[in-house]
Amino acid sequence: MKHWYSPSWFSLQLWEQFRFTNPLALYLIPAIGVLFALRYYLHRTAQQRLNMSLDTSGSRSRSEGFMGGIVRTNQTLMSWLRFLLPASVFVGMSFLLVALARPQLVETHRQEQSEGIDIMLAIDVSSSMSEADMPPTRLATARRVAQTFVNGRKNDRIGLVIFAGEAFSLCPLTTDYDLLKQYLSELNDQMINTSGTAIGDALARCINRMRDPTTVPTDSMQTAKKRTKIVILLSDGDNTAGNLDPVTAARLAKAFGIRLYTIAVGRVTESNADAATVDEGILKTIAGIGNGSFFRAIDAGRLRDVFAQIDRLEKAPVRVVVYEDVQDFYRIYIYWGIAFLLLALLLKNTIVGNVLED
Repeated sequence: MKHWYSPSWFSLQLWEQFRFTNPLALYLIPAIGVLFALRYYLHRTAQQRLNMSLDTSGSRSRSEGFMGGIVRTNQTLMSWLRFLLPASVFVGMSFLLVALARPQLVETHRQEQSEGIDIMLAIDVSSSMSEADMPPTRLATARRVAQTFVNGRKNDRIGLVIFAGEAFSLCPLTTDYDLLKQYLSELNDQMINTSGTAIGDALARCINRMRDPTTVPTDSMQTAKKRTKIVILLSDGDNTAGNLDPVTAARLAKAFGIRLYTIAVGRVTESNADAATVDEGILKTIAGIGNGSFFRAIDAGRLRDVFAQIDRLEKAPVRVVVYEDVQDFYRIYIYWGIAFLLLALLLKNTIVGNVLED
């Protein structure tokens, strides 16, 4: 910190950064100037003057004329010195008022706190997801949109389950979004050789990940119980494989307080000639049981809108904590005010304060 007598305390840049706790005190500074001006106006006719007559006629010597010029110069200097005392008092009182206004430098820090939510992505990687009715393929579009969804989340734990004729947990709940996006980028329809669509088994894998206490640190078990839990299941077909009925799995999810969102991807066709059919019946059913919503996405734009809508619906409350680092500098200007008032007291006991004012 700079010394109190440093000239930098009067820089315009520093004063623009100051926050004054009592700014009304600054308005008293012009009032003091008005009082001094009024005092000078009322007392100017009562001031004692020393009139000097200088005879500079031809009978005087040239040296006397020179002395007369010196006297006139001294009179001008003395007339200005008489303002030194009131100026010192004015400046001293002004600095004391600045100190009373309490100048501060404030540094603000914002911290966002959120417990976040748990999200499991269940993505169908069966052969029907390679259809090109959502260019380039259904799976490629779903993969890209899911990565964008992950990018928009904060403080949430997200996991990944893939399924076809079987279901596998590919990534546990994590906040390592880079790792999760890497898993998403590697999804393809060759990852599971078993044909079919095991929606019930996929839901079971998601439920197990969310209820597994080993995925949660011991000291945050109580917090984890309060976290919102959702499953986003993306598929293009009916349940045709697996060991667990999707309706039973949906009821189990509801019992654990897990909300289900289902997305049917692809265009509905009347035959299998051009594209694999999309059966949205079971997806609607389990979404209703799981207190969630069902969505239909026939193209990439609609799929992005669906994820954006889920993103808006499932937001954990965020508490914004604002910290202010406050530094007071009123003492600096108290020192300056006292210094100028002491100067005024010194001037009062000299010729400047006595002879010129009396």
